[in-house]
Amino acid sequence: MRLQGIAALAALAVLAPAARSTAAVNVVASTEDLADLTRQVGGERVKVESISRGYQDPHFVEAKPSFILKLAKADLLVVVGRELEIGWLPPLIQQSRNAKVQVGAEGYLDASLTARILEIPTGQITRAMGDVHPLGNPHYWLDPGNGRRIAQAIVDKLSRLAPGDASYFATRYADFDKRLAEAEKRWEALMAPYKGLKVVTYHRSWPNFCERFGLDVIGYVEPRPGIPPSPGHTLDLIAEMKRQNVKLLLVEPYFDLKTPNSIGRETGAKVLVMPPSVGGVKEATDYFGLFDYDLGLLVAAIKETGAK
Repeated sequence: MRLQGIAALAALAVLAPAARSTAAVNVVASTEDLADLTRQVGGERVKVESISRGYQDPHFVEAKPSFILKLAKADLLVVVGRELEIGWLPPLIQQSRNAKVQVGAEGYLDASLTARILEIPTGQITRAMGDVHPLGNPHYWLDPGNGRRIAQAIVDKLSRLAPGDASYFATRYADFDKRLAEAEKRWEALMAPYKGLKVVTYHRSWPNFCERFGLDVIGYVEPRPGIPPSPGHTLDLIAEMKRQNVKLLLVEPYFDLKTPNSIGRETGAKVLVMPPSVGGVKEATDYFGLFDYDLGLLVAAIKETGAK
């Protein structure tokens, strides 16, 4: 009986790693974009929740006790970084008391570290410049090339946390990469006729998107990042849009439309409420759907207005 008991324990010891490798990695993402990219490459081997919603301004998210509970149970936290979440996420991480997801821990992933970051300021930064991000523009996921880099970073992290599933994650990534490459060809062909098109945006959410798809941002409704539009700045912007014959104004769904609509009336520009995140509208159900929706909306508006 003693030998049988030892044999049984040995058998359990052999089976234990396999059993652990099949348990889903519990992931919390700061945004729905990161959550979807994690699902794309993690498949059934991950359980993913997002803290913020795609229709919310990711700079300003109300911290709720339920978020602390989610973080307390997480194996991995994926964040946008570049101080996008600095106003609300650090206290949640600290209060979760989960050593796995503290900054710098194995279960903490800053998705920006391998991404291509634009608008990294040089020189001294002061409060007079508005809410300038000293580490560069954090809306980098709006370039599909960065989506690929984010997905690879997530796979690398998941493979370290669940090495028994590394080949599964690699296969999922290869499929994602193939589908993204095909989608990029479709998106680039759609936008090719409109290279150099001039637009105005409300906030600096779109530099990666505009660079990738050949749009020229000539101004912003905000005089400086995070600063509400003033009458003087608005009049200057209207004059510049008229001078350059700009017919498209892109607005994120969480900003007040009063000033953009008045600018549109004065200039004849069409105001496009365009979500920068997965879940910003019901059609943008995943990372691919986000670009399909935004680019489709954009091209339809270009054709409607005759923008050049």
